[in-house]
Amino acid sequence: MRIDELLASGRPSFSFEFFPPKTDEAVRQLSETVGELRTLEPTFVSVTYGAGGSTRERTLEIVSHIKRDHGIESMAHLTCVGSSRDELKTVLDRLRDAGIENVLALRGDPPKGQHTFQRTAGGFGHANELVAFIKETYGDTFCVGAACYPEGHPEAHGLDHDVTNLRRKVDAGCSFLISQLFFDNAFYFQLVERARAAGITVPIIPGLMPVTNTGQIERFTLMCGATLPPRLRLELDRRREDLAATVQLGVAYASAQAAGLLLGGAPGIHFYTLNRSSATRDIFAALRGAVRL
Repeated sequence: MRIDELLASGRPSFSFEFFPPKTDEAVRQLSETVGELRTLEPTFVSVTYGAGGSTRERTLEIVSHIKRDHGIESMAHLTCVGSSRDELKTVLDRLRDAGIENVLALRGDPPKGQHTFQRTAGGFGHANELVAFIKETYGDTFCVGAACYPEGHPEAHGLDHDVTNLRRKVDAGCSFLISQLFFDNAFYFQLVERARAAGITVPIIPGLMPVTNTGQIERFTLMCGATLPPRLRLELDRRREDLAATVQLGVAYASAQAAGLLLGGAPGIHFYTLNRSSATRDIFAALRGAVRL
């Protein structure tokens, strides 16, 4: 089923993001994680995508497996990195043939070792170009989503420039948006306000990453340009050597963040799970007690 149709139901959407595992054992562990999260009845799950075939086959396998064997609506990520128009069409043909109806169209980050994005010969340089290609080539076969950035894309020349680029994705045919991770809800609500003022009416789903490891979240925020609020940073630093205490804080913080987002009108929550289920399940349990789901 198309994600835009699922979002139109009016019920809060809960979705989980996974990355393609690199080993057979990791594949088994991911299957267990998906099975555990299935009991939460997620609206959909998504699977990230590696450029140039690095995890492309795994993405296709995992997204098809989740829909076929677990009965959960699945969305495949697709990036412009390292792929020509013909190569992207081959991937999309395979997704269509596997019954996958939802795609998250992304420009993608430069490959490791490169500091700037380089357009592949015969490929695309921006996400809106990829969105337009999918819609022009496949019509309504795919429901296409795209990314947004509550604190602005790291390469954007200010927030006005960022929302202009966001409007280009929507005008090209994007049906919903999923945000990059953030830790201050004000950033999300300000993004929604800017988007609505720019005429963007599609659902904007906030993306949350529960903190389970201090060093890890510091690396992630540095890469994507997100900021850690000073109070949260201080509390994480105090627990740096205590993993259990860090996870406990991360679950409590993300639970409060998610509840505030839903009460403020967000259409749902997209969880960056890092292929683990325990923190997400704990957050979901806390949400049941705080918000009517």
